[in-house]
Amino acid sequence: MQINTSPAGRPARVAPRQTHELKTWPVCFAAVESGAKPFDVRENDRNYQVGDVLLLREYEPETEHYSGRTLLRSVSYVLQGGSFGLEAGWCVVGFGALPPLPPGINDTKLW
Repeated sequence: MQINTSPAGRPARVAPRQTHELKTWPVCFAAVESGAKPFDVRENDRNYQVGDVLLLREYEPETEHYSGRTLLRSVSYVLQGGSFGLEAGWCVVGFGALPPLPPGINDTKLW
């Protein structure tokens, strides 16, 4: 577990990143795979956080079976419901291909 400093200067615990396995219908899966859809609207029943990892599993709702195809995405942004016309309890999750860089790091060549 990482320890950061809170604004008050006290250690603040940062929860480890979560991996969420999600059913994704074929039309949405294809759009994410192509890069045309870099987000998803989801019920926020998992408390999505920036830096979480999403394992998107293509799921056919008519046959109730998984195709076996998967994609990994990192959560780059979370727009919480209750504003911008989004119902409370829902969120828009922005996808990134890679985990976001830590604060203060702007260049991966430094790693």
